[in-house]
Amino acid sequence: MAELKKERPGEGEALLKKLRRLKLRTAAAGRDDRAQLLALMDDIETVRRKLLRECAQLEEEFRIAAVRVTALNTYARVAQASRGPQREH
Repeated sequence: MAELKKERPGEGEALLKKLRRLKLRTAAAGRDDRAQLLALMDDIETVRRKLLRECAQLEEEFRIAAVRVTALNTYARVAQASRGPQREH
């Protein structure tokens, strides 16, 4: 089965907060401060890649959950059908 959730739980929220802080720092940075802007761009790209990885992990979890739900529904239908009609005594 696929390996799920390699990163710590809830990291998506922390990454989004970090992205908001980086956005504010970028807005406050001077246009002439090229070194700071390049560092911020690098930080933003790192956060973006982590968020994309988190999205991919969530998609995989949803896919696995959907497969499990389908299997459980099928199992329940088969179990119910195998009992047959109930007879009254």
